[in-house]
Amino acid sequence: MTNIGYTLMTEQRGPRELVDDAVRAEAAGFGFAVCSDHYYPWLAEQGHAPFAWSVLGAAAHATERLPLVSFVTCPTMRYHPAVVAQMAATVGVMSQGRFTLGLGAGENLNEHVVGAYPQAVQRHAMLSEAMEIIQPLLAGEVVHHLGEYFEVPEARLWDLPDERVPIAVAVSGPSSIRLAARHDAALIAVEPKRELITQYADAGGSGPRYGQVAICWGPDADECARIAHDQFRWFDLGWAVNAEMPHPRSFAAATTAMTPEMVAAKISCGPDLDKHVAAVKRFADAGFTDVALIQIGGDSQRDFLDFAEKQLLPALAAV
Repeated sequence: MTNIGYTLMTEQRGPRELVDDAVRAEAAGFGFAVCSDHYYPWLAEQGHAPFAWSVLGAAAHATERLPLVSFVTCPTMRYHPAVVAQMAATVGVMSQGRFTLGLGAGENLNEHVVGAYPQAVQRHAMLSEAMEIIQPLLAGEVVHHLGEYFEVPEARLWDLPDERVPIAVAVSGPSSIRLAARHDAALIAVEPKRELITQYADAGGSGPRYGQVAICWGPDADECARIAHDQFRWFDLGWAVNAEMPHPRSFAAATTAMTPEMVAAKISCGPDLDKHVAAVKRFADAGFTDVALIQIGGDSQRDFLDFAEKQLLPALAAV
């Protein structure tokens, strides 16, 4: 059975609302919650981008059982890896062991605020080196590191959870999949591609496989398509594009030809329960163990969580 999660999407909600949503998601019966980590929203229409780690800390304190995942944090530019380890350990303590550190190579949209954005090969090398710092720190070791990209003269974490914080890595192809498997990390992907799961297993990966699917539930399918187009029309550009563009206006310019009908053909929109279940099932059928739902539209979260508790989660129980 697939573990169904909820997305605290920082691009479409303010920090106080996100924490309230985490509490409600726990009460509704979601199996976990993931939190995006952005400096900018994808599009200006989304309207938000609070500091994810403040949200995670508050959510860890406000909830009691809900596992939390950063989805995902880039530990190479905005944050030094030694600081990422400290952030993760602290949320691990505050959540009493309910936190997983999700890592990725980043996007230009969020990382360029502190300097030039590296090419893909360099980004993966930086991520691999960052993990060589983060993992021993989370294991309670004293770290001395002098590498190609990072220096750590001496570091040790003084507050650690009883169990080591697990790590997951966002993947999109063979290079990042090998990196995840090599570091004994779980897998994160946003496309329901069975080949990602197969390659991960072939590379020796054995952890959870996290997926994420966006839907726009609501009573009016046309209005849901309008909302999805307004806030999520960037989604189908592909990660080769999404990773490189530097600003919400770049995503707006790249999606001028998209229409609500085109978005609704790719994203499940409206009141049809079976359509939303089918969208999740594609990930389950591809081999993902954990699937986080995004409800598109910040103002609809409370109603969506009520719908999820009463109808969607029971319908997904057998997926």
